[in-house]
Amino acid sequence: MTFTASQLSGSKPEQYAQLVEQARALLAGERNRIANAANLSALVYHALPSLNWVGFYFYDGNELVVGPFQGLPACVRIPLDKGVCGAAARTRETQRVADVHAFPGHIACDSASRSELVVPLVRNGELVGVFDLDSPEPDRFDIDDQRGLEAIAQAFEESLA
Repeated sequence: MTFTASQLSGSKPEQYAQLVEQARALLAGERNRIANAANLSALVYHALPSLNWVGFYFYDGNELVVGPFQGLPACVRIPLDKGVCGAAARTRETQRVADVHAFPGHIACDSASRSELVVPLVRNGELVGVFDLDSPEPDRFDIDDQRGLEAIAQAFEESLA
């Protein structure tokens, strides 16, 4: 199968609708979480501007462990009581952080990161992990980004067998 991402156009919500459609096409028929996380990381990293890291951390029953991603090498393990990823996993609520340096307990895997958005991944009531995006720009993520990235995370959750 050959996949070609199309150029996003229109308003930000329209662009995310297009990106979610591309994500669902990419995930169609595939149930392997590693394969799907790898492809979604690449799709989002290359489709959206001003990102320096996009990827997944999976919950192993104790902590978050790095999964497929695009960007510089990352922290391998994140306790649920540390950082933005830990907060998203612990609370099961999306964390949208305008200034990571002002976030208590922030873990600086990439010193260039200035803002972050982390969506918890929950399937059948169980924590699967988190979908994490970092930007070198302060306040990079707004409510439209949050909604769009939550929709992409939902498509990933639905792809899990």
